[in-house]
Amino acid sequence: MHIKKGKIFYVAIAVAIIFVLNYFVFPVLFGDNVEDVTYDEFLSKLSSRSISEVQIEADDILYTLKEDEIPKDKTPLLGLATPSSVDVYRTGLMDDPELVSKLENSGAKFARVREEEVPPLLALLISYGVPIAVMIIFWRFLSKQIAKGGFGGNAMSFGKSNAKIYVKAQTGKTFADVAGQDEAKEALTEIVDFLHNPKKYAAIGATLPKGALLVGPPGTGKTLLAQAVAGEANVPFFSISGSEFVEMFVGMGAAKVRDLFKQANEKAPCIVFIDEIDTIGKRRDTGPISGGNDEREQTLNQLLTEMDGFDGKKGVVILAATNRPDSLDKALLRPGRFDRRIPVELPDMRGREAILRVHAKKVNIADGVDFKAIANATSGASGAELANIINEAALRAVKFGRIEVEQSDLEESVEVILAGYQRKGVVISQSEKEIIAYHEVGHALVAALQKNSAPVHKITIIPRTSGALGYTMQVEEDEKFLMTKEEAFNKIVTFTGGRAAEKLMFGTITTGAANDIEQATKIARSMITRYGMSSEFGMVAFETLNNPYLSDDTSLTCSAETASLIDKEVVSLVAKAYEKAEGILKENMQKLNSISRYLIDKETITGDEFMDLLNM
Repeated sequence: MHIKKGKIFYVAIAVAIIFVLNYFVFPVLFGDNVEDVTYDEFLSKLSSRSISEVQIEADDILYTLKEDEIPKDKTPLLGLATPSSVDVYRTGLMDDPELVSKLENSGAKFARVREEEVPPLLALLISYGVPIAVMIIFWRFLSKQIAKGGFGGNAMSFGKSNAKIYVKAQTGKTFADVAGQDEAKEALTEIVDFLHNPKKYAAIGATLPKGALLVGPPGTGKTLLAQAVAGEANVPFFSISGSEFVEMFVGMGAAKVRDLFKQANEKAPCIVFIDEIDTIGKRRDTGPISGGNDEREQTLNQLLTEMDGFDGKKGVVILAATNRPDSLDKALLRPGRFDRRIPVELPDMRGREAILRVHAKKVNIADGVDFKAIANATSGASGAELANIINEAALRAVKFGRIEVEQSDLEESVEVILAGYQRKGVVISQSEKEIIAYHEVGHALVAALQKNSAPVHKITIIPRTSGALGYTMQVEEDEKFLMTKEEAFNKIVTFTGGRAAEKLMFGTITTGAANDIEQATKIARSMITRYGMSSEFGMVAFETLNNPYLSDDTSLTCSAETASLIDKEVVSLVAKAYEKAEGILKENMQKLNSISRYLIDKETITGDEFMDLLNM
């Protein structure tokens, strides 16, 4: 077991203090195996010549017995003494003039101990003062260690911001390290220019924006952009998370804010970056029963005050990042505080390709790798996910003993991110394998035989760790930002194609269509409640997204009667799509059979193979 040297030192100090306290305050724990007896018993032992040694002290007489006189049933105190140890007996010193002659006649060795008298004040100081002083010294030492984070915490770092400070360009990041966020970089370039040339702006009377809020989904590079701004401007960079302001003691969060801005003003011009600012910047409740967090609100109030108090001409820029802008307090977003709101959205296809190329510089890439194809297959992926795809591809190349990442590695890593790893150990019966194959080919046929539908890229019946027993991958030829009503309906038709194939071929249905049903229902409901694609309700919105950056969760805003009508409309729309999918498959039963049999044998076929079989 590995124990850190520092922790051993602290344990040793604690043990030493315990021993010191026991020695001074509870000395009986360190005493000998002493038993009190009466004076007449002492005299009896003297007369029977049973005593071995006698020690006469100021108030007591201590003596030991000869070995053959020790009682057989005597048990050593607390097990500390061994069976051969000699017990010590004690009796009070009496005014006995004949004691010396009795000792001489007993044959025992005897002596008188002269004790130096300790002054009462010194005795009191030693007994109580020393232990208290040791405890105070140890407590002060312990407090300093905790304040420094010596025990992995900062509970005692009262009023210290604990912000990580990167001086000058030590962040090691520039705009060259940020890809796929051209608009965000352009918006931040002005801040960099101001920090480089403040006099140019001062000449016309312009002041630097005090704050810029980076808003976007997780993994899009908000923190990286802030570091790149500091690297480009070549100024000190303070980095702190919003959660670090949240303290167990009331008022400590506000003190940390004061300390952070004090340090920033001392090192101006500089950049202060607050990550996840929604932790302390949430909207303050104003209702009669608010249940608000006083500590969080004090911290927010202090942040607002500090942002109002510093001079923008000094060059202190506050950058903050959040993926919950809707929850921020309005006072934080007004001009004069966070003057700019910079969206950091998911990258488009060109941006994804650029991000892939940036991360690919860190690994060995084989010649001829098509990053555009990978970017096309990863619609909706964030920068962090694209970086993970490159890393997964590199790991796969190492697994197969190669020193370069090939196209197949990247394609497989995309599937790993989307559907998980292959479950090679799963044994599927032949009958279930046939159902899965027909199900997936049903999706592919319906997609291929419809207009305005994305081409089929791959079909597989190899199970994945995500729970999918197989899947059909479609990839758009060009990136789309709008979806027509016909395209949305065709998506629902494609999702219902798997269930329709099962029903047509085997006369039964399975649980394999669970995810298809969920996706088809979600699209149908969105068409009616959000996109105004229903002839029954027209251009009316009944649902709103709770947070477009974190999830697809929605809130329904309509009466119970309207909700019931919406449900009926959704059921009708999905049923209509299923009917269309079933009709397509009935007209192409021969193709369904031949392609499914081919898929059962091959387990995985590409989009090109599928189209060749379809056109035969």
